[in-house]
Amino acid sequence: MENFLLEHITRYLPFTANEQQAAVLRQIAAFLLSKADKKAFLLNGYAGTGKTSIIAALVQAMQQLQMSCVLLAPTGRAAKVMSHYAGVPAYTIHRFIYRGERGAQPDSGYFSIGENKLESTLFIVDEASMLSNQRDNTQFGSGSLLDDLIRYIYTPQGNHISNHNSLLLLGDSAQLPPVGHDTSPALEASVLMHYGLDVTTASLTQVARQALDSTVLQNATAIRSTGQIELHEGKDLHFVAPNRLQETLEQAYRETGMAETIILTRSNRRTNLYNQGVRATILFREDALSAGDRLMISRNNYFWTQEYEQIPFLANGDTVEVTRLRNLREMYGFQFTDASLRLLDYDYDIDATVWLDTLTTDTPEQTYNLHRTLYERIAEDYPEVKNRKELNELIRQSPYYQALQIRFAYAVTCHKAQGGQWDTVFIDAGQPMEQINQDPSYLRWTYTALTRAKQQVFWVNYELRD
Repeated sequence: MENFLLEHITRYLPFTANEQQAAVLRQIAAFLLSKADKKAFLLNGYAGTGKTSIIAALVQAMQQLQMSCVLLAPTGRAAKVMSHYAGVPAYTIHRFIYRGERGAQPDSGYFSIGENKLESTLFIVDEASMLSNQRDNTQFGSGSLLDDLIRYIYTPQGNHISNHNSLLLLGDSAQLPPVGHDTSPALEASVLMHYGLDVTTASLTQVARQALDSTVLQNATAIRSTGQIELHEGKDLHFVAPNRLQETLEQAYRETGMAETIILTRSNRRTNLYNQGVRATILFREDALSAGDRLMISRNNYFWTQEYEQIPFLANGDTVEVTRLRNLREMYGFQFTDASLRLLDYDYDIDATVWLDTLTTDTPEQTYNLHRTLYERIAEDYPEVKNRKELNELIRQSPYYQALQIRFAYAVTCHKAQGGQWDTVFIDAGQPMEQINQDPSYLRWTYTALTRAKQQVFWVNYELRD
């Protein structure tokens, strides 16, 4: 039976598996047929080793054999990438496992773990390096995404002892870990075993022959293996001097399109400078916000999705395009406008009020201070309300307090880009190469940034050597 399943998976591979890939495929086939309860498969694969092709072949084989599987990813962009390479729908973890708390206000922003009615289903989770096990978001379940994911998958319903579900975590330990972590907990077998899981581990470290033709992957592999950043130009990795940046960006927008071009930076401040530069010198947009602008949601929002069953909330990191603007106004000392938005990762439209002052803040602290000031100014509308809980409810119903917090998305930080892929990637590390090599955190940052590119990378301000 194992050979039968292995043959079906291998049939869908777009290449002949090398020795390491063949061994991993056999491990996966044995895992799927294992009778172990609460089993999990941890697949760590570096860029260019063929892990996405293996998962795509696995999904297609399972479909043909009528075996149940669900594809999940931490972000909308990552889910869209996963859906593209696997050929079936993929969902964000948050939108799949959480439900609005029963009895809570529609805009209260608290979501509990939903009831999983699936049985004998393989849950495949891509970009697992991004999953946190810290309780850092109490608006969702326990606050720990990894805890809640495992609880959702393996908790049986009714009087059943087990639902026979299983989990395959797919990731790259060389990428950036979740914010606040030194490592990626979902890619550590010891962490998964702590949940009582029967864990099988496999690694793909050998870069496939066809992938080594890419200069980008050659450089990424060298960074991972040597622990040093020494970039070399090639057919798909180019160094761009500052005086040629605008010309090169304009060419990329023409050839690969704005949707498939991204600028990656190290800080929000530098991201803002790039976004302002693109709008002013390439798009010639003088208004604070214009139709056609690409935005990223910078704070979870539940208020504007109450009438949209398919979109329970707008998530921090979701990308949108402005299709229409109207009713620009000043309220409480801030600028707001009503907008029609296209959710780019979900092909869905929504109307909302957006808060223009949040477009250019450099730090989370600045945005938090703006939000606190807005709260205090709205509270002045209700001098007769002395009860704090009642006042909070009134303020929370204000469309201004609930206005979308947004940033431009022509340039983003590398953490925000994680899980996504673009045809053309511009990278600005913001530091001289000597300083970069003195800071160990730049290794994963640079590796992650390079591997966001599907076709080519332009490294900005790299010090050219003779």
